[in-house]
Formats: sequence, C-alpha cells, structure tokens
Amino acid sequence: MRIMIANKKMNLMCSMNFLGLLISILLVCASCSFNYTISEEEEKNKILELHQKQREYHFNKMAEEFASQLSSTHISVNRGEINMPSKESNIKRFSSYFNSVEFEKWDDVNPPIVRFSDDYKMAYAIVNKEVIVKYSNENEELIREKTEFSWVAIYRKYDEGWKIDCVASTNKPSVSENMNI
Repeated sequence: MRIMIANKKMNLMCSMNFLGLLISILLVCASCSFNYTISEEEEKNKILELHQKQREYHFNKMAEEFASQLSSTHISVNRGEINMPSKESNIKRFSSYFNSVEFEKWDDVNPPIVRFSDDYKMAYAIVNKEVIVKYSNENEELIREKTEFSWVAIYRKYDEGWKIDCVASTNKPSVSENMNI
C-alpha cells in the first residue's frame, strides 16, 4: 500500500513538474514573440525618402550613393533587355551618365504610387518623371533634351532597410533642341 501511495505521489509530482515545465516554455515563447504592428504610412515615407534621395543623387552626380539603393540581386528591365548588373558596373554606368549631362529637371509629373505586400516585406513604386538634361554632342554643340520617364521600382525590405530589387523602365521619345543656334 505504501508503495502505491509513493508511486501516486511520484506520478503527481512528475505531472506537476511536467506541467510547470510546459507553462514555463509557453511563457518564454510568449515573451519572445511580440505583436508588432507595421505602420503603412511610416513604410511609405521610407520609400518616398529613398525616391527623393535619387533626385539629389542625379543632380549631385552621386553614382555610388545611387547604386547603394540597389540590392545585390537587382534586376534591370529597360529597352527590351533584362540585366543583373553588379554594384561596380552600376556605379560605372551611373557615373558615366551623370558626368555626361547636366540635369535641369528631374521632377515627378505625378506623385509616386506606392503599394505594399500584405507582410510589408516588399513594395513597389510607380514613378512618372519629366527629365530635362543638357549635354554636348559629338560636334561640341550644346543640346537640351526633354523626355518623360515612367518606371516601376520593386523594393524588398532587408535588415539594413529597403533596397530596390528590380526596375522596369520606359520613356517617351525625347525632344532635343540645339542651344547653339
């Protein structure tokens, strides 16, 4: 009889220890997971801030900073071609472009449209820009060129913040005028 009572006490203690352990694990798990809400307005402002910095990078010929907004797996869709340029080739390409022109205008025609995935880990921005540049042609004549660009930039949220994963771009035909006339 004493053995049966001892076994029952032992079983009860084991059950209580197991229950205590289970409650402890649940409390630890509950404290580790947090119910964190994402503000769409805050995330949209972060995307728009990056968009605004792009204007500064164009006017101030900041190719490295511009390229730093692109992810390491960035894809470019432009002029019927799909490319996955490296950061170094992006810096070289942007530097060449920025140094070959003077930006007169790089302004939104309409405010960018920004949308998010349900989990706020991806976003896209639809942009419409009027761009006016001046440059010297092969005859050293000063040319003023005006066009309108539209693109979709797909952003992904990384640990260090939003980066552009893909850009698909198009533009209207340019209108050029020789300023030496």
